[in-house]
Amino acid sequence: MAMDAIDFYIQGDDMQFVEIELDPNEAAIGEAGSMMYMEDGITMDTIFGDGSAKHSGVLGSLLGAGKRLITGESLFTTVYVNTGQGKRKVAFAAPYTGKIIPFDLKKYGGAMICQKDAFLCAAKGVSLGIAFQKRLGAGFFGGEGFIMEKLEGDGMAFAHSGGMVIERPLAAGETLRVDTGCVVAYTPGVDFDIQFVGGIKTAMFGGEGLFFAVLRGPGTVWIQSLPFARLASRIFAAAPVAKGGSGRGDNEGGLLGTIFGGKD
Repeated sequence: MAMDAIDFYIQGDDMQFVEIELDPNEAAIGEAGSMMYMEDGITMDTIFGDGSAKHSGVLGSLLGAGKRLITGESLFTTVYVNTGQGKRKVAFAAPYTGKIIPFDLKKYGGAMICQKDAFLCAAKGVSLGIAFQKRLGAGFFGGEGFIMEKLEGDGMAFAHSGGMVIERPLAAGETLRVDTGCVVAYTPGVDFDIQFVGGIKTAMFGGEGLFFAVLRGPGTVWIQSLPFARLASRIFAAAPVAKGGSGRGDNEGGLLGTIFGGKD
């Protein structure tokens, strides 16, 4: 099954969305809940799995849906088809502050490995599967566990990252050590492993966790500056405690209240 050759435009800066332009009878697939808007003439249908040839038929659809469930994604994928006469647009929005990364899978050997929950949308025909970490250590301590998402095909796919993102090519044997949560995606040729940061004092008080992700070329990796887990932990730490607590927001408000005669 050939991938639909879609045209796309990434709009925005910190809160991005991707606008996909479909010719008549062309289709795109999107993660459940990611659609921002669609023009008249676009019809949508919710299906099991991803609708690719790899997961065609009842058994294939169930297998595809099961794989998506394992990676933390929804069992269902929504397909958007242009049933009109001219070009029509459908847009998909990023779930939080960050960048949308376009992957032309044909340029990367037909596959890309991504962190769980990174997938946003793709041309219809792209297969959404799973990739298991081969090393026990990488599975337990690599930040994303044993299972990551694998995008396969020869069309366009779009992933989302937190904060800013950099694309870093690695030569054969070249090594890059990265915070485990900052790895967004990498090409299948990259070797992924984990490494202890070294030194009890550094591990306990360095603030960078116990392990690094070690990425070894050849291949390309994409690294994000603000993993969602890090953002969520900072928000949680700054949130005031509901009743009689001593959260940071509560303390700051209490100090100002005392100075300016707040609560009785």
